[in-house]
Amino acid sequence: MEIIDEIRHLSPGEQARVIRFVRELERPMTGDELNELAGNLVGETDPTRIRELHERILAGFYGDKLDA
Repeated sequence: MEIIDEIRHLSPGEQARVIRFVRELERPMTGDELNELAGNLVGETDPTRIRELHERILAGFYGDKLDA
């Protein structure tokens, strides 16, 4: 709830940026975007970055159903 309170105190322009960001997260990924993520994963050695890319690829395929 703290995050929502913080968003409510943002300027209208900043709130619009947050809304665009959330909508972008909810938009299904295209095949090209998934291919780009997979390409970034190849040869990556940083475990944190690998985990992040892996999660983004899974979300691109399955959306938020993984959290259910």
